[in-house]
Amino acid sequence: MSDTSKFKLSEAKPDLSPKRLQKRYRAEARFRLYGITAIVFAIGVLGILLGSIISSGTSAFIQTEIALDINFDANIVDPEGTRTKESFLEGNYRKLWRDSLFTLFPEVKGRKQKRALSKLISRGADLTLREKVLNDPSIIGTTKRIWVKSSADIDSLNKGKISRSTIESDRRVKNHQIAWFDKLIDENRERLAFNSSLFTAGDSREPEQAGIGGAVVGSFLTLIVTLLLSFPIGVMAAVYLESFAPKNRWTDIIEVNINNLAAVPSIVFGLLGLAVFLNFFGMPRSAPIVGGTVLALMTLPTVIIAGRAALKAVPPSIQEAALAMGASRLQAVSHHVLPLAMPGILTGTIIGMARALGETAPLLMIGMVAFIVDIPRGLSDPSTVLPVQIYLWADAPERAFVEKTSAAIMVLLLFLILMNLAAVILRKKFEKRW
Repeated sequence: MSDTSKFKLSEAKPDLSPKRLQKRYRAEARFRLYGITAIVFAIGVLGILLGSIISSGTSAFIQTEIALDINFDANIVDPEGTRTKESFLEGNYRKLWRDSLFTLFPEVKGRKQKRALSKLISRGADLTLREKVLNDPSIIGTTKRIWVKSSADIDSLNKGKISRSTIESDRRVKNHQIAWFDKLIDENRERLAFNSSLFTAGDSREPEQAGIGGAVVGSFLTLIVTLLLSFPIGVMAAVYLESFAPKNRWTDIIEVNINNLAAVPSIVFGLLGLAVFLNFFGMPRSAPIVGGTVLALMTLPTVIIAGRAALKAVPPSIQEAALAMGASRLQAVSHHVLPLAMPGILTGTIIGMARALGETAPLLMIGMVAFIVDIPRGLSDPSTVLPVQIYLWADAPERAFVEKTSAAIMVLLLFLILMNLAAVILRKKFEKRW
């Protein structure tokens, strides 16, 4: 009997011959090499992607400006002569900067040439001059040097996006316009300034006037609605399922459906919002309250799953000790278990919110793809969000929108990085190991 057992033990011993060991070591080295290669390849592709976005979008943060000596003629600025805001709004500010520009180029004659010369200046110069008058009416009747934005084509030329060596018929800026712009440069009437309107303005058909301010505010309002709906409902659902729900077939079905909902494509939630919130309940189309509700439905499974995992991580002895001291089950969960699980719940919630911030498909279904110029002031105002704004600009035919698209992607990536960083910090700071 003992001889047989010894024989079997010797049979079970691994083959430790040098040849066999070398083969195992080579296989392990190959596997490690494959893993390192995959990581390096992934980092390289990510670096190329980020480098392309940054190189294309960095120029959007600066804007070419041209200095014009504007004569704020009272008859033009204040046509009613009342010195009131209503009268200032009726002023012909385009005539102010056009007259100043034509004065710099007295040799330009004819309607066609003057129209070509006017294309050096952005149409938003009207708004710039009007804001100057509204903020300081004392400039009426004086001549001031005002910096106004150039047109998108001149801005692209100045940044090197349009090559001067290209055949004239193949570029949007003609030779005589380049000569006029060079004259402005020689007279020190050109500069590159920080493009603050990129963050404060809404969308526009003119690339030099377009900004992400409206989309950022719309994203903020939408995420506020998402958080107010998904967080309390998700936490309460997780607490009930984990601590109070009876373990039977119905709760098993609910748990399976929650896990399945977490994997449902986001556009399905958009179709649900279109059918229920817009068509059935008649909620306002393209509004943050609708977008936030749809994204809350999409984020809810993530919050519930993260909440249940955080509650499971709390040792059962804590709840048992509270019950032994005479606390009710509700008191034991709400006063002891839930506070200890809250860091994990918050981490899951932030990750779910970060996913909601980058979603586009469900919002397209509820009309948030509309062209919105004004910055939203409330939850029911028409608005768009940053991913949808990127989608709209990426489809725009104007060349100058390319750098705007890349700049908006950089801002969106920054928000996502900050949200994920906040999740990591919360987990590291408040997480307890048992």
